[in-house]
Amino acid sequence: MQRYPITSLREELSFTSDLMLDENFVLLPAGCPAPKELGTALKEWEFDEFLCNGTVDFKNNLFLNAETSSAQASEQSDDKGENKENKAKIGQSVRQVIKNSLNSQLDGSDKSRIAMVQKVYDEYTNYVEEIFTHYATHKEIDQEEVSDLVKDLCGFIRDNRRYILRINNNIEASGKNFLVIHTIRTTVLALAISMQMHMPISKMIELGVSCIVHEIGMLRLPPQIYMTDKNLTPGERIQIYKHPIFGYTIVKDLNFPLNIQLGVLEHHEKENGTGYPRRILGEKISSIAKIISVACSYEAITSSRNYRAERSNFDAILELLQNQNHPYDDNVIKALLYTVSLYPIGSYVYLSNRKPGIVIDTNPDNPKLPVVQMLTEKDKDGAPLVIQTANSDIKILRIMSKREQEDLLKLINAKTKSPEENKSEVQEAASSEDDNSIAELMEPVGDLEPDFSEAAPTSAAQKIHQVHTAPTANSATATHAAPASHSAQPAQNATDKKNENKPGNTAASTSTAASASRPDNKGGDGNMETVDISFFN
Repeated sequence: MQRYPITSLREELSFTSDLMLDENFVLLPAGCPAPKELGTALKEWEFDEFLCNGTVDFKNNLFLNAETSSAQASEQSDDKGENKENKAKIGQSVRQVIKNSLNSQLDGSDKSRIAMVQKVYDEYTNYVEEIFTHYATHKEIDQEEVSDLVKDLCGFIRDNRRYILRINNNIEASGKNFLVIHTIRTTVLALAISMQMHMPISKMIELGVSCIVHEIGMLRLPPQIYMTDKNLTPGERIQIYKHPIFGYTIVKDLNFPLNIQLGVLEHHEKENGTGYPRRILGEKISSIAKIISVACSYEAITSSRNYRAERSNFDAILELLQNQNHPYDDNVIKALLYTVSLYPIGSYVYLSNRKPGIVIDTNPDNPKLPVVQMLTEKDKDGAPLVIQTANSDIKILRIMSKREQEDLLKLINAKTKSPEENKSEVQEAASSEDDNSIAELMEPVGDLEPDFSEAAPTSAAQKIHQVHTAPTANSATATHAAPASHSAQPAQNATDKKNENKPGNTAASTSTAASASRPDNKGGDGNMETVDISFFN
């Protein structure tokens, strides 16, 4: 490993190998441009050299003489013009896709509408990525263009809310930096919440711009800190806590409006004063930051990270509804609930008629009773059957597990394949050893309603009883009786009888056998009539 003087570390240079402070400490990953602050910090810390096995990407010459410096400056100037041109193309592409969506002739099906919305969503994702890239290389953000495109996005979300929320909840993050995916998902959800709160368009634009740049401060941190698949050390966690300050400094230096500066600075503050970086209480937190805080947390819960798997949208809404220790603003949580419903848009659900469905829209009168599209049933015109659960005897029993969703989609997709391929797919799903396999959902046996006996696993319906009521004197609490335990089904009786003679058989093992004879309620909600959301009324 070669040793090089700190004076050779120039701003924006990237290297073909990691820059090391010693054999264990990585200063800069290979391929990442060197920030100006890195050289300054090393000098302040009195380091005079760094280690590297590779060379500078620029003409493989680590020590730049006057001639190569001039050539580099010329190249950077050309790159800057090229990047500006590409950036303009990205912005123009977003506008063109939105324009095309307004003029497109759709066949009226959900499939064609979602495909159109997906194109617009993808273009905005690309645009967010370009904003980050352009700032990292040129320290510039075109405020006017961002504001204009956020305004267009507001109109697009208003006209396609139930479609874009389905995409937003099921976005595939492959090929994109998680900061980009987190930013676009947070932005879409925050704007949808703001519409539920009837914010004026000027405030919605400020909110949208704040969302797009709210994580820009992460670019001041070493990527190995926020991209790691390991638990952060105390020192690394302190660095992460600084990113709102870094972001605030960036947007302040770029002369963004004060409301946007505060949104970036305070998006991790909490109502109870436990947030960061300033640990301020709710009355001092800006309204924009309060909305970003809720949207950001919802997105984080439902997204996978290198160090943990994602949780379901239903788990996310339950956790935020409980609002334990009151970290979030009640009005924003209420708006979130009515924006995505108790069963969030895009969630796959198991219905009381023993059929699978997907939540496609909210019910403005009751967030517990959303609109559901059945996945295996058609109406008289051949379109997927849509159920208004508020006006139907068919209700949602529970949310499907991720495995159930995968098996369900596998069976649905198999219908478009050849008979031989279809048979193979069905047999594979039917032979699954998972208690929650979709074979049980498609071919139920006996009583498939959730078991609320004491031996049954704790359900989400029971969890939500922990929801805090609003701190008002006149808040009404609606109390509902939980349904009685259902009688054992024939298949369960046979299983219990078979297990009676087994040594060491206990009530717990009987309960386990019972749960194996029907889809269990883990991750589901059971009968959500037990949910108390009266404090939102």
